[in-house]
Amino acid sequence: MNAPLFKFDSFGNEFSLIVAVIIGIGFGFFLERAGFGSAKKLAAQFYFRDLAVFKVMFTAIVTAMIGIFYLSWIGFVDLSLVYLTPTNLLPQVVGGLLLGIGFVIGGYCPGTSVVASSTGKIDGVIYLVGVIFGIFVFGEFFPLIENFYNSSDMGKVTLPQYFNLPYGLVVFAVVLMALGGFIGAEKVEKIFAKKSLEK
Repeated sequence: MNAPLFKFDSFGNEFSLIVAVIIGIGFGFFLERAGFGSAKKLAAQFYFRDLAVFKVMFTAIVTAMIGIFYLSWIGFVDLSLVYLTPTNLLPQVVGGLLLGIGFVIGGYCPGTSVVASSTGKIDGVIYLVGVIFGIFVFGEFFPLIENFYNSSDMGKVTLPQYFNLPYGLVVFAVVLMALGGFIGAEKVEKIFAKKSLEK
């Protein structure tokens, strides 16, 4: 096994932070180049006029998933050492819905608001200030919601573990899901583009 590199002490804490910053800048650069620094581009997702966000993000997820799976299969990555966020189903569903509502209203998610701010977009800066204020409010009121925050704890669980299925089968199913999603997205975009022309 050679990876995760940090877990095998390939580099220390300080260098890992430098790597994280470089990856973050690179991620932001490609988000901007994909047009995801524009609230109009992102909001079009929710009106089914432009599903580029869905296609790009699902492509990134599938690419990473296949890469990790095969790197594990050849013995390069030890999956047991890859960090997994614990699952607290109910609070994470509620948090996801709140994030989605904020995404629709503001036109950005936290990541894309940073990208928009870095290119000088005023709406991106305002959204980012709202994100920081939200974090502050969450921190101040955390003692009141701590029990809910820690509720429905499922521990660190993956889909193959939860459904007791082979990793390869789940990877194959997600790839099929992605292909179906891409075909469906193309059709939906054409339908709503046609409706826009008819108005």
